[in-house]
Amino acid sequence: MITSYEHTHFVDSGKAVWNYSLFSESDISNFQNGTHYRLYEIFGSHPRTVLDTPGYYFAVWAPNATYVSVIGNFNDWDPAAHPLFVRLEKSGIWEGFIPNMPKGEVYKYHIRGFNNQEMVKGDPFANFWEKRPDTASITWELGYAWKDQEWMKTRKDHNALDKPWSVYEVHLASWMRPNKHDEESYNTYDQIRETLVPYVKEMGFTHVELMPVMEFPYDGSWGYQGTGYFAPTSRFGDPQSFMTLVNAFHDAGIGVLLDWVPSHFPYDAHGLFMFDGTNTYEYADMRKGFHPDWNSYIFNYKRGEVKSFLISSGRFWCDLFHADGLRVDAVSSMLKLNYSRTKGQWEPNEFGGDGNIEAIAFIKDLNETLFRDFPDIQTIAEEATDWPGISKPTFAGGLGFGMKWMMGWMHDTLDYFKADPLFRKDLQDKFTFSMMYYYDENFMLPLSHDEVVHGKSPMLYKMPGDDWQKFANLRLMYSYMFTHPGGKLLFMGNEFGATSEWNHKSELPWDLLQYDSHRMLKDCLRDLNLLLRSEPALYENQFNQYGFQWVDLNHREESVIVFSRRGKKSENDLLVILNMTPTVRTNWKIYANGKSRWHEIFNSDQKKYWGTGDTLNPDPIVTLVDKNQNRYEINLHLPPLGAIVLK
Repeated sequence: MITSYEHTHFVDSGKAVWNYSLFSESDISNFQNGTHYRLYEIFGSHPRTVLDTPGYYFAVWAPNATYVSVIGNFNDWDPAAHPLFVRLEKSGIWEGFIPNMPKGEVYKYHIRGFNNQEMVKGDPFANFWEKRPDTASITWELGYAWKDQEWMKTRKDHNALDKPWSVYEVHLASWMRPNKHDEESYNTYDQIRETLVPYVKEMGFTHVELMPVMEFPYDGSWGYQGTGYFAPTSRFGDPQSFMTLVNAFHDAGIGVLLDWVPSHFPYDAHGLFMFDGTNTYEYADMRKGFHPDWNSYIFNYKRGEVKSFLISSGRFWCDLFHADGLRVDAVSSMLKLNYSRTKGQWEPNEFGGDGNIEAIAFIKDLNETLFRDFPDIQTIAEEATDWPGISKPTFAGGLGFGMKWMMGWMHDTLDYFKADPLFRKDLQDKFTFSMMYYYDENFMLPLSHDEVVHGKSPMLYKMPGDDWQKFANLRLMYSYMFTHPGGKLLFMGNEFGATSEWNHKSELPWDLLQYDSHRMLKDCLRDLNLLLRSEPALYENQFNQYGFQWVDLNHREESVIVFSRRGKKSENDLLVILNMTPTVRTNWKIYANGKSRWHEIFNSDQKKYWGTGDTLNPDPIVTLVDKNQNRYEINLHLPPLGAIVLK
């Protein structure tokens, strides 16, 4: 990297800006071509020492500006005090070194843009921001002594597709608060570390997924309307405190996935919208540039500088914050030009189709870059259409994600379990439909925050029946989820049966754990996590056709469903039996080949899970019925609204 400075502005080191640069010509060329993915090393504010003088170097992209300066408390917010210099006339990059600028100083950019519009903007590359409602950026440095070297060396064994994936989705602000009903009451990253990390470990989850921690102005957006693509939110502390939280998860053997939103951004005055008086980051054509669902603006993926910005952001979190993966939000809205638009509200691409060609190219480059530089992470797409090849490699014509949320499974499963058990026999085809298309992608099964808000009811109250049946149904559904192929994702509070919809303004209803029904449901979910992690048949072949087989779909009237899960060794094979009604089935017969001995390793109706405990099968009766085919009959008692796993 070439650095340079000129001596023409060294007159008053207390006030003047020195003409100093971190940019080489290749930096500028790659930035403009959409191929510079380490922009966080040169844009933004960086501590430097020039001619033995400490200070901060600033660089910002404002291609249609005629004047840019740095303002803050240090110069009484005077736009004339510290003007920046244009790196090259056509680069749009404004930069300069302010000597004696300290760490922790608030600042913004004053921009005179198109048609002499005057704007005050935060730094798109800032690493630290003021806590909302204040909106200034803060000079900072990201040095940190990581202590997760052992995790980083071995995380490929945690993140591989033939390893268990059980993800706990968390909204950091509302998981737990110092004052549980006060929206302004936040735990710090350090306090979160002391409570959340041991809880996730105790519960047996393999990964935690944090809803967006990238700086955002409005709590009600849950982080999905971001302004700081290179900064963890200051609501809970400084960047190093967040690094310490990630380090603690790694020390506990837990991977950290970050929700990341490259699809849209808000119109807050200090943010990216109309950054230099023109559509700098967003499409100028609002048929592509405005998102009607979220009243936000869509990145211009065709612009090289924007593509460099976004891929640099994704890379930044994996590089400097040791993220183990990114869950990419709202991929469907990026791919489709007609997403949430009716006729006349969108224009076809150059080939007459509805795909956003430059967004597709961006996504492929993003995944290729991340997997090239961090081959032991995963990227996970939230994508709800039938777009082909979301999780297929780009060299095979796919988009290159590691996994995709299985939204169809989620909808069909909830529809099935919401139904009165009397009518489930009529919904069996919907229940089993997931395996018709399961092998099209590498799927993660999501029961996310979106399913327990906006009038959809908490997970427990989606279940039919009296209190006992609601809990039994929920244990049954979770048992099915954890024995179905694919990764698993469960939103916080679902594990103990929250009785109200999630509310970001308060904390989870932890007081429910004083009741046996909720505490024992949590124990059941913990044991399902431990079952998933301890049984290779549940994960070794979770993304190939060898790992799953329907055993019995012929008892529709009774709503009893049986399938097998298979690992790489036959001795690890499992049988899963689901009794979807509250009727106890005694002496129920199941037929399986090749195994003369089976034992029950999980039963969702155990008393320790608030079940009846009346239908356990410590020693199933196994009888040889066909010696030629090595076929055996297994005689069992099936619990009401219960799941059994045999090995």
